Amino acid sequence: MPETLIAVAHGTRSPAGRRQIEQLAGTVARRRPGLDVRLCYVDVQEPKVAGVVPAVENAVVVPLLLSCGYHVRVDIAEAVTGTDFPVTGPLGPDPVLLDSMIRNLPADADAVVLAAAGSSDPLWRADVEGVAGQLRPDAEIGYTSGAGPQVKDVVARLRRNGKRKIAIAAYLLAEGLFYRSLLNAGADSVTPPLCHDDAVADLVLRRFDAARLTTPVGAM
Repeated sequence: MPETLIAVAHGTRSPAGRRQIEQLAGTVARRRPGLDVRLCYVDVQEPKVAGVVPAVENAVVVPLLLSCGYHVRVDIAEAVTGTDFPVTGPLGPDPVLLDSMIRNLPADADAVVLAAAGSSDPLWRADVEGVAGQLRPDAEIGYTSGAGPQVKDVVARLRRNGKRKIAIAAYLLAEGLFYRSLLNAGADSVTPPLCHDDAVADLVLRRFDAARLTTPVGAM
């Protein structure tokens, strides 16, 4: 029976962000000939994951998300209810994503702000704090929405404190409203969206392969 990888992204209204996620899914498919890769979403875009799951018989669901937050625990979990489809962990946190941000940070930055989408989910915020601690010992955290310190305010405070070269490490998978806001946050540089890194496609396939290895024979 053909195998299917259901890649579940958040969804965005940004044309550039949409293209980037589609390109990521396309790269995954090219690196695994014969694998049926179905891209779907939990918000904003169609098709939704709940509509794709019933259309396939043998699948692994890989969230193209950066933490095991509400969309994984509720939206995706509800979509696979009644099936034997394993759901992998999200793409983040992972050393691949951390390494990508570190490679794109200027070596002479005297301050780094880890920028993440805002969330009230405690697991999400704990993941972001963990990534910041590994990114750089003095890395600050700023959010693009919701409660908590906003990226632009963190950058402004660092400027007032005498920091001359501030870099933003964008903990965002693709372009969109949140990423664009970072370009106007007052920093000297912003790392590219994570999906630009070819290693992210390999990470998707590793999540898929790990789920296949740990799923009992006959359950797929």
